[in-house]
Amino acid sequence: MMLIPCPWCGPREEAEFHYGGQAHVAYPSDPAALSDEEWARFLFFRDNPKGPFAERWNHSASCRRWFNVVRDTVTNEILAVYKVGAPRPVLA
Repeated sequence: MMLIPCPWCGPREEAEFHYGGQAHVAYPSDPAALSDEEWARFLFFRDNPKGPFAERWNHSASCRRWFNVVRDTVTNEILAVYKVGAPRPVLA
């Protein structure tokens, strides 16, 4: 079980959270102008790196807030936690 540190509630078990996908994906400025292929790319194509990856998480069992996590996809180690709207932290 992974412990996820919610910025508002502190560390909690993974079962209290819902994964929200890749963080920092910008919504298209004019979605009606996208072709079907462009719209499909926006909806379904995401990065899948080996190593640090910025993700969105929701603390659904408590404060119900969204936040971002940088997690190493190899080790599941959480490298940084930060609020939505904040820039991704620079990791050493």
